Amino acid sequence: MNRFDGKTVVITGGNKGIGYAIAERFTAEGANVVIASVEPQVEEAAAKLRESGAAVSGVVCDVTDPEAVRVLYERAFDEFGQVDISVQNAGIITIAKVEDLTEDKWDATMAVNTKGVFLCCQEAIRQMRKHGRGGRLINTASGQARDGFIYTPHYAASKFGVMGLTQSLAKEVALEGITVNAICPGIIKTDMWDYNDRVWGQMLGDYGPGELMASWVQNIPMKRAGEGKDVAGLIAFLASEDADYITGQTINVDGGLIMS
Repeated sequence: MNRFDGKTVVITGGNKGIGYAIAERFTAEGANVVIASVEPQVEEAAAKLRESGAAVSGVVCDVTDPEAVRVLYERAFDEFGQVDISVQNAGIITIAKVEDLTEDKWDATMAVNTKGVFLCCQEAIRQMRKHGRGGRLINTASGQARDGFIYTPHYAASKFGVMGLTQSLAKEVALEGITVNAICPGIIKTDMWDYNDRVWGQMLGDYGPGELMASWVQNIPMKRAGEGKDVAGLIAFLASEDADYITGQTINVDGGLIMS
């Protein structure tokens, strides 16, 4: 079912992990897709997605740079004639004890995870207003937007910020037919979680590779880590007409790890 035929989707952090799975889902459902990343490998990811016959562009973009973000969304509009859906997925994490957490690490995390979401939403709204048919903004928060965890106060703060930003913007643009929602992924099989497992494992005890993550998975009612496709399914729903009356919400996708 091609629910997104003729729609244009911008996905930041779209070259790997959750972002790439989201791009795969939208291309499978007929959308034109622009994936963005600060990493130059983004074009390789776009080329792989184009193998299915989908219309996909890859753009190198630093989401903390307002000019780079402007260029990203203008390119999407110029190439495909509109911007209908924007998924703010780019994010970073570092793990450190409070005495070792530098101001640079704090600032970098807040810049990518919160300011980057704001800048992309701001520019996406400008482009959506050009065609006047509304749109969808979907922001990636985290389970740590619900429950901050040890050694990551900067990451938790950045993701709580995404949730507040989502609610405020949803109220501001509701009458324009633009919905704004956020998602909170839990433990998902990605490079980021490989890092989390390794570094938290070293700091919390004598855990070997994969052992800490495996122990945490046992706290999930479904007893498994999530995959990119689990998150992509929720994103696709929020972007679809079935979610027309949903805005300002933050939805967990974590196998029941955090229930709210």
